[in-house]
Order: sequence, then C-alpha cells, then structure tokens
Amino acid sequence: MKLPARSSAACLAGLVCAACLSACSPLYVLRAGYEEARILWHRQPIRALLQDDERLDAATREKLRLVLRVRGFAERELGFRVGESYTSISRLPTPPTIFVVSAAPRTRLEPYTWWFPIIGRVAYKGFFNADAAAMEARRLQAAGFDTATRTAAAFSTLGWFADPLLPHLLEYDAPTLANVVLHELFHNTFYLAGETAFNESLANFAGHRGAISYFTREHGAAHEHARAANDAWQAELAAAEFFAGVRSRLDTLYAAALSDAEKLERRAAVFAHIRAEFESLSGTAIADFLTGEINNAVVLQYLTYLTDLPVFERAYRQNGRNLRRTLDAIRNAAAESALPFEAVRRRVEAPRTDRAHATNASAAAATSSSRAMRKWSAPAMVSTRAASDMSPASRVRSASGQ
Repeated sequence: MKLPARSSAACLAGLVCAACLSACSPLYVLRAGYEEARILWHRQPIRALLQDDERLDAATREKLRLVLRVRGFAERELGFRVGESYTSISRLPTPPTIFVVSAAPRTRLEPYTWWFPIIGRVAYKGFFNADAAAMEARRLQAAGFDTATRTAAAFSTLGWFADPLLPHLLEYDAPTLANVVLHELFHNTFYLAGETAFNESLANFAGHRGAISYFTREHGAAHEHARAANDAWQAELAAAEFFAGVRSRLDTLYAAALSDAEKLERRAAVFAHIRAEFESLSGTAIADFLTGEINNAVVLQYLTYLTDLPVFERAYRQNGRNLRRTLDAIRNAAAESALPFEAVRRRVEAPRTDRAHATNASAAAATSSSRAMRKWSAPAMVSTRAASDMSPASRVRSASGQ
C-alpha cells in the first residue's frame, strides 16, 4: 500500500475525548479540542453536496459516491458499526495537518506508550502542531529514546463522533480511498484497549481485504480497481514478511549478553544491512522507509501496521475467503486472551495440527481425548462483558454495541 494510505491508517483513537480526561497539558487539550471542533463544524452531508453543488467536477463526484457505496458495503456485507461516519465531508478552508510521534528504547524493540482514559495505552501521540510534535520528540530523545515523527492523513474517534471525510483524501485513487474508509470504519467497529499494533494491523488487513472484496463484487476480479487493490495487498504482505525478519534480527541482538554500548555499535551494522536488503526489494509498498534515519522507533512505526498480516491472511483462507466471518473469528479469539496476536496464531495453527494428527489414527484419538482443537468454523461477534477490568473481553469495543 502506498504511504498516504498507511498514514491515514493512523488512528488517533479518540484524541479529543481521551485528552480531555487525561493528564495532558492544558495547551494540548485545548489545541486538540479546537481542531476537532473545526473539523466537525465544517461538515457537510455528502448526499446534499452531490445534489446541490454544481461546481463539483465529475471525478470528485464519483469519489464521493464511492465513499458512500463503500460505507454501505462495510455496514451491509461486513457488519461494521459505521454510525454516521463518512456520511459527511469536512470542507475546511485550511485542513489541519496531524503529526504523529512515536518512540522506543534504543536497545529494546518495545514501543514507548502514552496512557489515555477509555482507550488505554497507545504507542503514538498525535499533535495538530508541528512545533509541539517536535518538542515532544526532543523531550523523548533527551530521555534516551529513539523517536520517529510522521504525518497522518486521517484519524478515527472510534465512533465517539461522526467522523467526516477529510477533503484531501479525495486526492487518492479509488482503491486507496476505499481502503482508507474501510480501515477507519473498522476502528469504529472494534478496538482493543492498550493493543495498538493489534488494532492497527487488523484494521490494515480489513482495509486491504475489504477493498478487494468491494471492487471484486462491484466490477469483477479482472477490473483495474480490483487488480490494483489486490496488488497493493500482495505488496503489503511482502513488506510484513520483511519487517518480521527485521524484528527477529533486532530482538536477537538486544537479547544478547552485551553491554548497551556494544548493542548500539552492532545495531548500526544491522541497520546498514536492513537498508541494503530493502533497497534490493522490488514492488515494495513502503517506498519512504529509506528516506531518513532507521532506528527502533521507525521500525516499530511500520510493525504497528504490519504485524502478523500473513496470519490474518491464512485465517481468511481457512474461513473460505469470507471476510466477515474471518474478522468475527479473529475478534473473538483476541477478546479471549491478554495476548491477542498469540491467541489468533494458535487458532490459525489449530487446523494444521488437526490435519497432522489425522495422518495417524491412533495419535489423533489419543490427542483428541486430551486437547480440543478450536476451529475457525462459525462466526462469533465479540461483545464486552460485565467482568473485571482485567478481563481481556472488557477491553473490547465491538460491533454489537454492548
């Protein structure tokens, strides 16, 4: 997927409603509230705009119609909890730029997190002001962290507000625009508090696979938009495999019995090899990876959106290429564990284990009596439960609205 779509996937996760309840500085809260209010104040219904504004050119009209059609597809076919999101467009005279800061220790591949009420810990912090973002990055660097700062094209309030389409998204091609809308609507549907990488990686999968499904259903698999959406997904899977290898190499280095100084010296060589390997890749979805310094925060910035995408793809195939059933099953597995990625991996591997057991009847019988393999068979909606806050399921906002 192209960088703009990845940037738009950055969910600022209820930035305003969370910030207003948090320990953030008054200036941060005021700026966030002001910018969100501007976005909401300038909303115009897309249907009314299509009917009344004769100045709209044909290409803009078609993309606005696409947003409404994709939104309907997400609700009707995928069961997303769309509310009134993406029924309007915010026609701001000067749209805000969203800056996203992330950080990580220099000798551990672990994200620095910020805590907000409602949404829990998040591995990035959004700003509507470049100077404020730069100040936060400098603060973290002074404390010994690697940092990365990027811009985001859109954000989700997780259904707290009726998120409008931001006008610059109309500059994207149709497959990318559909991907963005589906990604953000999935955040309205499902959010696991404190699990940034899981939320974003699963929404990334939902956006890509959803775009492929939409254009295939509307125009057929041979249509240029369906083929472009599929090509983007294949490139994203390749990027996910690449960064999984990067994670493995860095984790091995950082776990070694070395001093921090030795780890920092050796990681410079690892980053140099990563850069060289990345340059040799063809068809990558992440052309911007080599534009600046590589550090732990930069690597984690990509892993936030790329973790276990091949696992989600295997789940999709195991569920008969039914996207709605796949997403329901993944959400169900994630809600049952404090470690959602591991829970989903176990569920995806279960059918493989069953097939292996089936090759030996006696072994299969012995195993089945002691361990039940859970299949990806029937769709199951995740819902919050009246349980302790420590319960994994209590961290879920689901499509059921419970």
